[in-house]
Order: sequence, then structure tokens, then C-alpha cells
Amino acid sequence: MPASVKKLRAVEGSAPAASDVTITPVQSAADREGFIRFPYTLYANDPNWVPPLEMERKDFLDPKKNPWFEFGKAQLFLARRNGQVVGRIAAVDDPHWNDFYKTRTGFFGMFESIDDPAVAHGLFDAAASWVKAQGFPEMMGPFNFSTNYECAVLVEGFESPPAIMMAYNPRYYDALYTGAGFTKAKDLWAYDLSSSVPPPEKVVRIAEKIRQREGIVVRSIRMEDFANEVKRVKDIYNAAWEDNWGFVPMTDREFDHLAKEMKAIIRPELVLLAEVKGEPVAFSMTVPDANYALKAAGGRLTKYGLPIGLLKLFLASRRIRRLRLITLGIKEGFRKRGIDAVLYLETITTAKKLGYSGGEISWTLEDNHLVNRAIEMMGGKKTKTYRIYRRTV
Repeated sequence: MPASVKKLRAVEGSAPAASDVTITPVQSAADREGFIRFPYTLYANDPNWVPPLEMERKDFLDPKKNPWFEFGKAQLFLARRNGQVVGRIAAVDDPHWNDFYKTRTGFFGMFESIDDPAVAHGLFDAAASWVKAQGFPEMMGPFNFSTNYECAVLVEGFESPPAIMMAYNPRYYDALYTGAGFTKAKDLWAYDLSSSVPPPEKVVRIAEKIRQREGIVVRSIRMEDFANEVKRVKDIYNAAWEDNWGFVPMTDREFDHLAKEMKAIIRPELVLLAEVKGEPVAFSMTVPDANYALKAAGGRLTKYGLPIGLLKLFLASRRIRRLRLITLGIKEGFRKRGIDAVLYLETITTAKKLGYSGGEISWTLEDNHLVNRAIEMMGGKKTKTYRIYRRTV
């Protein structure tokens, strides 16, 4: 049997029975199309799933357009039964992670599967074989393709749609992972915060004292100086998270590419820089939850040659009332001074003025107690849990 095709057979002690599922690497344009389109079929009847724009997914997987491929490698696989796609996965080699953490870890991502252990196990085994061939003794994920992009598996909080750039999946995924020998590596949390509930007066008083005592000036980013503002944010970003689990420094090309994509959806009033004596020391980025509009577009901007999806996207974007606070970072030497509370309060106040009802703060590490307590003090309620898994190969 060719190495490029794996026929699933019953293995003594394994959960899945023998099946007619085949796992093949993505090689042709048709394979890539099947890889991209499969989720649209899998989630067709799920009211909470938000279809990504198909053109964006194509660009994300295109080595000529996604700067992650300038250093990383990924092998895509498809699972088929009777010629029909029933699952997919990407095996990933991220050298920047291993260089940063001094580890030998392979990764996987973009996993989607029907509720069938034979399909899931076959995909996981295909990814594990590829990872092992790269010289890695374990694999971890899902990462698409690192923590700087969408990652993790939703395990709690299926009652509402995901916020922009957050994962979503069926409830049965956790069972597929654990049944295939995966164990928890780390949980990530999401919080909900309403702008209609005023922050505790004590927090407001303390934040104002901190602002005056530290000489903190909070301002919105200047769109007319966008390139330089991106550089300022980049400096803070790479300094602020270096001690956090899962952090991987972005290359300049990655950061600039992401900034260019985010520019289309940000509200400048909600991207904040905190300065002390003119030096940028912290920033926070909160964006409108564009998933509301993406869902209206249905994954495509045109239909029958007409810009129907684009029109739906535009009209829906005007009705967005929720936000996602994606990131808040503070440089070493300025932490534990309450600057985070100042930025939270500024964000809540501005969001309310702009007419937003509230939104999600995500994601935070389960063991980042300082940050989680700060969010809870502001009135945040934990609503979703996401999980990163690992296993030996």
C-alpha cells in the first residue's frame, strides 16, 4: 500500500472497529477545495457555527499569502468514506515554538470530523505519523497554526456562537480526543462582560488614583499614523507575553499581515495605548464581533455572480452590538500597577458611548490568576472553556 494512503484497520486494543475510511494527504486543487469546504457541510445544521469567508480560508492556507509559511510547515490530510470527505486535519511543524521553549513538540490543527472514532483516530494517527517523521516525540493542539491564530477545542459554553477568531466545534469533540489518547495540556477561558452594568465604584476610584499617580495617559490609536502605531503595539506585544504559556513571538511579517487584516474591522476608539511620560507601556485591542456579519454572508461574498454576500455582510455589520477584547498587554516593569484596570474601564466607558451592549474577553489562561481576578472584579462572568490537548506519537 502506498505510504500516501492509509486504510484504517482494526487494531487490537483500539476503540474504532475496522472501517472503510481512507486518509490521504492533500495534494491537488480538488483536495484543497474539499479540505476548505468540509466544515460548511459538517455544520450545515448548527445554528451557532459561523462560516468563515471561503476566500480568507484559501489565503490562509496559501504559502504565498500567509507569512507563517515562511518558517513553518504543515501537511493537510483528508478522511474519506466511499469517496465522500468525512474529516480533515493539519499536521504542523512550528520551529519558532520549539526555538522559544527549547522543546521538541509537533502540532496539529484544523481538525474537523463527523462523530465517528474511526475517522477521528485515523486523522490523529496520520498527523502523529507525520509529526514523528519530523523527529518530534509528542504533538499538541489544535493550533491553526500557532497560538497567534485560532486554537483550542470548545468544551464548555455551547449555548452561544463563538466570538470573532475564537474556536467552535461540536460537543462530541472532547470524547474523540480523549478516546484517541489525548490528555489536557491547558485550558483557556472566555468571559462575558456587559457594558450596561456599571463597574464597581471601588474599582473606578482606584483606577483613577492609579492614572493620576503613575501619570498614565490613555489614547486611541491614530489611524493616520497606522504603520508607526503597529510598531509601537508590536514592541509591547512581544515584551508583554514572553512569560505566558503558549506565547510565540510573531515575526514582523506575521504581525504586519495580521494588522493589515484587522485594520478592516477595528474601531480606532477601542484600540488603546497607555503611555507613561510619552513611552507606550501597555495596549489593549477590542474589536466589533464581526462574526455576526460573517454569519449573514454565509462564507461567500458573491452568489450567482452578484455581490449578495457582500451586501449582507455590509448590512449586518451595521447591526453589530457586541465586542471582543482580544488582547491586553503591559510591559515588564509596569505590571501590577493597575494599568490593566485603567484600560478595562476606558474600554467599557467607550464601548457604552459607542452603543455596544457588551462583549467577550478572550482568551485567558486558566492559571493566570492575576488577570482572571481583575476581569472578575470588573464584573466579568466566565462563560466558555477551551482546551489544548497533547499526546505522545
